[in-house]
Amino acid sequence: MTDAATAAELMFRPASELADLVRAGEITARELVEASLSRIDALNPTYNAFIDVFHDEALLAAEGVKAGDDRPLAGVPIAIKNNRPVEGKRLTFGSSFFGDFAPPVEWVGVTRLREAGAIIVGTTNLPEFGIVATTEPRRFGAARNPWDPSRTTGGSSGGAAAAVAAGMIPIAHANDGGGSTRIPAACCGLVGLKPQRGRISQAPLLGYSLLVTDGVVSRTTRDTAVALDVLAGHALGDASWAAPSRTPFESQAAEPPRALRIAMTSLSPVETANVDPRVLESLDEAAALLRDLGHEVIQDDPPWRIPGIFEQFGVLWAPMVSTTTAFAAQIAGHEPTAEDIEPLSMALYHAAKGVDATTYLGAEMLLLNIARAMVQWTAQYDAVLCPSLAELPVPLGEINACDEANPMSAFMRAAEFTPYAAISNLTGSPAISVPLEHDAETGLPIGIQIIGQPEGEGTLLALSQQLEQARPWAGRQAPVE
Repeated sequence: MTDAATAAELMFRPASELADLVRAGEITARELVEASLSRIDALNPTYNAFIDVFHDEALLAAEGVKAGDDRPLAGVPIAIKNNRPVEGKRLTFGSSFFGDFAPPVEWVGVTRLREAGAIIVGTTNLPEFGIVATTEPRRFGAARNPWDPSRTTGGSSGGAAAAVAAGMIPIAHANDGGGSTRIPAACCGLVGLKPQRGRISQAPLLGYSLLVTDGVVSRTTRDTAVALDVLAGHALGDASWAAPSRTPFESQAAEPPRALRIAMTSLSPVETANVDPRVLESLDEAAALLRDLGHEVIQDDPPWRIPGIFEQFGVLWAPMVSTTTAFAAQIAGHEPTAEDIEPLSMALYHAAKGVDATTYLGAEMLLLNIARAMVQWTAQYDAVLCPSLAELPVPLGEINACDEANPMSAFMRAAEFTPYAAISNLTGSPAISVPLEHDAETGLPIGIQIIGQPEGEGTLLALSQQLEQARPWAGRQAPVE
């Protein structure tokens, strides 16, 4: 059995390094999984990152991974966000309405991770139906930020980010429909890439999504690239998909980027957002570092502050998240009650029912026209540099989806906290949050976001790797006990 100090040392190492150790026979997959499970057992009562932990199944799966295994994630413990099906395990979407529903199917990404040698150790916490930018579901309670347990982990992949930041696992599945990978990565000091729309299949439940794509949160650029290589690709029956990459993303990440032309902006797409001066200072420092690395950084504001864009996004978002509520209603056999779902979920569900097809398609057309204009503006640059968040991680309770008097206030407050996130879900273009900075006073991470060209994950990963080499971040550890 791995001792506590060794378990901590292992789980704070990058996933790719751990797979290398297993391949070389320097450690067994079982020892890695034991280290992860011991950390989860010790720390999850504090940080509440996991919903379910698969002790016996994970240890059994680890026995099938031996020295010499050349799979990219051989023996690496990983967790799945509890909004993607793992066959035979409960799928809750963070809501009481799903009860203990266990689907008979499995997300294709889970299958691909298993085939790559990864060991599924459990499922992670998320806000109800993945709606808001903090992970505080009524059913399972708040996930807590390992850098400061009184602060949010972000959302909706907040449990995933807490698990990695606390050293319970070295990498975790995440997904992003309005920033839900990048936001928790920024809150918890991790790398979070939203890949190109259609890069990763959502089979078997969905054939396509306008806004959502899957990925991981991790400690390093290399881990993110390796996971993208594992997860990328369409599945039979998908309605659309991104063009396959000609070379592995891991190879693209390792290749130094050419000198890039980068637009830098702090302009918030949400007019009411107040950008913290510490965030602006970190953005300036990131721009200076990029210039030192040989890139051209030009101050220029994208055309993304458009009156009414937030309301139109809500017209799309409400029906999208409410289809999950409707799915739960089919399973439960009745419409949701106040005991079944949170006030914000109920408000969005009723709002979605009031959106007719013409209004929905009109909002989609308008937003896609805005997205087209944004992509065309971005075409004059190789990337756009901006904050990941407008603020440092906010205190728990600041974004309250259970406010019965004004449930939609949580939706607006979340938009002010994360104004830079959702535009890349509309355009479909890749975007990455990197943990370049920490606040000197509080020690909290400050994420920097880089938005890329369509299907340009390789350039983003190469730039992220260059920044990581210039200012290494993988060794930074949250002060967990």
